[in-house]
Amino acid sequence: MHPSARPARPAPPTATDWFPGPGPDPEAAAGTPRLICFPYAGGTASVYRDWPDLLGAPVVPVQFPGRGRRLREAPYTDLDALVSDVTDALLAAGPVRDYVLFGHSMGALVAYEVACALRARGAPEPRHLFVSGSRAPHLYGDRADHALGDDALRALVHDLGALAPGDRVAGAYLERRLPVLRADLTACERYRWRPRPPLACPMTAYAAAGDPVAPAPGVEAWRAYTGASLLCRRVPGGHFFLNGPERRPLLRDLRTELTRTAEEKEPSWTY
Repeated sequence: MHPSARPARPAPPTATDWFPGPGPDPEAAAGTPRLICFPYAGGTASVYRDWPDLLGAPVVPVQFPGRGRRLREAPYTDLDALVSDVTDALLAAGPVRDYVLFGHSMGALVAYEVACALRARGAPEPRHLFVSGSRAPHLYGDRADHALGDDALRALVHDLGALAPGDRVAGAYLERRLPVLRADLTACERYRWRPRPPLACPMTAYAAAGDPVAPAPGVEAWRAYTGASLLCRRVPGGHFFLNGPERRPLLRDLRTELTRTAEEKEPSWTY
């Protein structure tokens, strides 16, 4: 094949690929921390589409490859590689300062690792780390959901409450997302925590009453990951409470954190 006939290599992802919407502009809304949000396994940045209006603050959802406008990109099966590239993208977008991280399920694990990676590269830690629907990092590696057959994986998603019974639209969406869901699960289940000093920022962790993936004791184990305060909040619902009315306490806590000034003391509900 003549060199000129070789297929062109795909362009590397840009900031607009990783951060759909306004992005992590460090000069926008000076004085207001940015909330950087990471989706759950198989999820997209669109899960946070209404959060800017609900929170009244800048929200930067992160879009992983293999979904949305990045549908043609291969999803990651290695969480360390994903974290490294997300961190690169955040640093390339400008100085990382005065920010809050939030992640649900797989997103919580990514949020924690990104906080550690930013610290290792000399950037400030987040003002606060919110994790939801996730066991502490050292408790990962005891599941093998990525190896389930398609029927068993569909059943798992239904059992966790991601789809309402009989919802054909959501069911069709799941069919298209099975490969990326399997890749995300592979990344999570192959992940192994590496001992590092605790983060200095305060944390809040959410455990849903009916969540078999992240039961309360596993969520409370996040306490070892911060040298500051940790609040464990128990909420009703299941693993996907983030998509229903049970998310109200979480949104209230986020709004409180994002609207308080840097000079204010820690909220009274942290301990």
